[in-house]
Amino acid sequence: MKIHEHQAKEILRSYGVRTPKGGVAATPARAESVARKLHDKEGLGFPMVVKAQVLVGGRGKAGGVKLAHSAEEVRARAKDILKMDIKGEIVKKVLIEQGLDIAREIYLGVIIDRARKMPVFMASAAGGVDIEQVAAETPEKILFSPVDPLIGLADFQVREMAFFTGIPKSGMKDFSGIVRGLYQAFLDLDCSLAEINPLVVTGAGEVIAADAKMNFDDNALYRHPQVAELRDEAEEAPLEREARRLKLNYVKLEGKIGCIVNGAGLAMGTMDIVKHFGGEPANFLDIGGGAKSEQVAEALRLIVRDPKVNTIFFNIFGGIVRCDLVAQGILDALKTMPDWNTPIVIRLSGTNEEIARDMLKGTALIPVGSMSEGAKKAVELSARA
Repeated sequence: MKIHEHQAKEILRSYGVRTPKGGVAATPARAESVARKLHDKEGLGFPMVVKAQVLVGGRGKAGGVKLAHSAEEVRARAKDILKMDIKGEIVKKVLIEQGLDIAREIYLGVIIDRARKMPVFMASAAGGVDIEQVAAETPEKILFSPVDPLIGLADFQVREMAFFTGIPKSGMKDFSGIVRGLYQAFLDLDCSLAEINPLVVTGAGEVIAADAKMNFDDNALYRHPQVAELRDEAEEAPLEREARRLKLNYVKLEGKIGCIVNGAGLAMGTMDIVKHFGGEPANFLDIGGGAKSEQVAEALRLIVRDPKVNTIFFNIFGGIVRCDLVAQGILDALKTMPDWNTPIVIRLSGTNEEIARDMLKGTALIPVGSMSEGAKKAVELSARA
């Protein structure tokens, strides 16, 4: 689950992380009111920054971050940004914050390293840009610092990150508090990612979190109802929202081949092999290891709602899931889709696969014998379409 910048900053402030003062607005008039309050009651001067609140990156490049030198200009900039389309997301709120005297920008983040099986800090003096770009072009500019959960974050690691990123002595106390606060929030709230980009060093040597991003493990949200309440369903893709309601593991992607698979590992392998044969998956969809025919039917109905999908690839390994239940789910879904004409390639292997094949005889489905054969066929059909 993702949350907005202003929500992430509120969480980090509760962990002692220093952030700019600001407020959120959904209308230009409210944005001006927030700016006046920050100026008159908080004593903040101009310029202020007006920032689009969307759950995607690249806001600055898209024009979603603008400076304003008066309350009236804040209103005008908010009017420009609200309703803007940024990577398919419509801006519904803006964050108005104090402007900072930025001397340097640093990247600081925590992720789970699956290879090391522990949290890892990433720190770089090349902040303010996509960390993926830095990693690809100049990996030597990133410091990776694994944190053993049994030991915790050590003092030497904080100092190492400070020296690597060139934090001035005047900012060491602020930096240490930010690093420790970020890590504690990451642990306490079961984050999959917690980052500050940029972490700003001001002209006066202060260190302030100018931006914040936090992603949470969906499987742990039951332990954090206060975090689950922060979910902004209006910002989520409609199909992902519907999939969550149906208890399907679904992630929308940019390709044209819809993938319906049982098991997360098999789903990842299916996407890989589709790409291997030159195709692009339209989604990650795991119906689960114990899926019933109703879930299979709902999954198929969900996939055909994606207008980009021109081919569907069912890749089912029947262990706990019986292939005949999968076949019944497909037949049930097709009864409700009389105008369906999207080609479906289906690979069924495992429990009751012979029964399933008999059930699907006479339909327009395209049976295949292996995962590779199915992926190759799906890519060919998608290319023709």
